[in-house]
Amino acid sequence: MKLSVIGLGKLGACTAACFAYKGIPTIGVDINADSVNAINAGKAPVFEPRLQELIQAAGDRLEATLDFDRAIQDSEVTFIVVPTPSRDDGHFSNAFVEEALADLASALKKVRKKYHLFVITSTVSPGVIEGELIPLVASVSGKKVNKDFGFCYNPEFIALGSVISDFLNPDLVLIGESDPKAGDLLSRIYEKVCDNKPQISRMSIPSAEVTKISLNSFVTMKISFANTLANICERIPGANIDDITRALGADKRISPFYLRGGLSFGGPCFPRDNKAFSAFAREAGVDAFLAQATDEVNEVQVDRVAEKILQDLPNHKKPAVAILGLSYKPNTPVIEESPSIKIIEKLLQAKDLLVEVYDPVALENTRAHFGDRVRYSTSLEECVGSSPICVVATPDKAFRNLRREWFRFQPTTIFDCWRILDRVALGNGIRYLPLGISVQNSPGVFDRPVKLVGKSR
Repeated sequence: MKLSVIGLGKLGACTAACFAYKGIPTIGVDINADSVNAINAGKAPVFEPRLQELIQAAGDRLEATLDFDRAIQDSEVTFIVVPTPSRDDGHFSNAFVEEALADLASALKKVRKKYHLFVITSTVSPGVIEGELIPLVASVSGKKVNKDFGFCYNPEFIALGSVISDFLNPDLVLIGESDPKAGDLLSRIYEKVCDNKPQISRMSIPSAEVTKISLNSFVTMKISFANTLANICERIPGANIDDITRALGADKRISPFYLRGGLSFGGPCFPRDNKAFSAFAREAGVDAFLAQATDEVNEVQVDRVAEKILQDLPNHKKPAVAILGLSYKPNTPVIEESPSIKIIEKLLQAKDLLVEVYDPVALENTRAHFGDRVRYSTSLEECVGSSPICVVATPDKAFRNLRREWFRFQPTTIFDCWRILDRVALGNGIRYLPLGISVQNSPGVFDRPVKLVGKSR
C-alpha cells in the first residue's frame, strides 16, 4: 500500500514522515515549493522534535511533489492535512480543504482505479463532510461514495512539540467512516504504524466530528477550572495548587492530565476549537455556557498575571521585565495565541517599560511579531540578568537551570507561572512568587489572603 499526504506544514510533514518511517511508501503534496524541495532533499520543512531524524530514517520511502494528480495515481489512501482557520462567526473555514479535494477529485476522474480512500485529518465542524465535502468529490469526479471512493474523518489528538511521539503512541485513534470498508482500511494502517495498541474508536462521520470538537473543548474547560482553582489558592493561607490538583487527579473520574494551574491555554487549536464548539452548539439550538465561560476565564488569567507584574514595578528602581518562554508551550516556535505574547502586549502599554525576552526556539517568530518593541536575549543568563522582574511563562525544562548568580538586581522578583523552580536554591534576595500558592508576605503583588471563618466539621 502507498499513501499520500496533502499539506506539509507542522502536522502534515510529521504525518508523512511517520508513515514512511514505519515502512509505508508515502508521497507528500504541497503548493509550497520550498516544503517540497526540503522533503526531497531529506530536510525537515518545519521545526518539530525528531522530525529530521524520521525523515532521514525514511530514506526513499518518503518523497514530495507539487502535483496533486500523483496523490491519486500513485497511492491508495490520501490524508488531507491542511489548515482550517477560524471564521469571524467562530466556525472553521473549509476553503483549503475544498480546494485540495477539488484538485484530487479532478485527478480521480481521469484515472481508472477501483477505489480510493480520502481521509480528512483537518478539523471540521459537524455536518461538513457528509453535507459538503463528499458531495464535492462526487460531483467533480463523477464517481460514487462507498463504491468508487471512501471517506473517513480521522482528526489527530497531538500537540506541537510532541507531534511525533503523540502520533506514534496515541491514546485514541478516532475514525469516522463512510462505510465499514473505509474504516477497515484505515484501521489496518494505524495497526501497522502505532508503537502502542491504542483504542480505535470507529463510528459514523457526524459522531466523529462531534467527538473531536467536544474533546478539545472539554480539555480547555479542565484547564480553565485548574487556573481558577490556582487563583483561589493564592488567597487562601497555606493553600497549594499542586497538592490539590495531585489529589484531584488521583480520582479516575478526573485524571491528572491538563489539570495544572498556570497561564492560559493557547496555540493554534484549543482557542479556536472551543469557539467553534460554541458556534456549532448555537447553530444546533443549544447555548454552550460552559465553553463561553471557559474563554472568559482564559482571558482573565492573562489580565491577572499582567496586573501582578505591573503592581510589582514600584518595588524596583529599573522599570524592566524579563520574560522567559514565548511560545504557547515548550519545544515549539509557534506563538499563536501564546499567553506570554499577550502578557507582553499588555506590559508594553506601560510607559517607559523595557521588556527583555528569551525562548530556546521561538525568538524569530517573536521578533517578526514585535519588531524592535522588545529586546531579545540570546541566552537565558543574559535575559534574567537584564531586569529586576523575571517571569517564567512556560514550563520549559531549560528554565529549571536558573542560577542565583545570574540575577543582578536586589531585590529580584520572580513570577513562576508553573512552579518549576526550587525557591530554596534561589537563595536570599529573591522574591519568589509562584502562581497558585498563597504568599502572605508580599502585599501589593498578590491579592490579600481572605480570612476563613466558620466552624470546622
